[in-house]
Amino acid sequence: MSQQLIKVPPTKNTLLRLKRQVTFLEGGHDLLERKRDLLTRLVYERIGQYRRLRDQVEIAMAEAYRCLSVAHMRMGGRSIHQAALGVEPAVSVSILPRRSLGIEYPSVRAERIQLKPLGLLGTDISFDTSRQKLADMTVLLAQLGEVETALHRLMEEQRKAQKLVNALKYNIIPRYERTIRFIQSSLEEEERNALFQVKLLRERAEKR
Repeated sequence: MSQQLIKVPPTKNTLLRLKRQVTFLEGGHDLLERKRDLLTRLVYERIGQYRRLRDQVEIAMAEAYRCLSVAHMRMGGRSIHQAALGVEPAVSVSILPRRSLGIEYPSVRAERIQLKPLGLLGTDISFDTSRQKLADMTVLLAQLGEVETALHRLMEEQRKAQKLVNALKYNIIPRYERTIRFIQSSLEEEERNALFQVKLLRERAEKR
């Protein structure tokens, strides 16, 4: 029993202090439950976004590499390598920190840049098509990276919140409540003993 109770003196001041602490812990438990529920909802929303983007990335990647294979057959690997040396960036990417429920994760903004055709440099039209498809794929990959990172951090925070909720509900608050009941019982027992002693003294006084 002693392992399940908080080691404090069984006094009225202790009882009042523990009751205030239990009220505070119950309020914290309610807040954590709401946070956990909100995190769970956000996790499911992000899972839906992640699955949709992953499917789009798979389609875009297959299309991009199909076009690149066509360009490779028409131009050869060496010509593609030489042409790629003078190619300007096709995607603009910016990464900024973002916060949601105290959780920080990167906010990725990826935009296509207007491509300049390289046909005059001796390249095949398939090379420009491949560049466009690869740029489209890169934008989707950047979006997928943001969603995947946010999902991972939201899930980690949700697990922490769930762990705290369980600790408060099944361990900490019950321990406080058991200690409160024990102190109340001890104080009631002391009060009964005191009343009994007073009764005995009164009876002795009356007999005299």
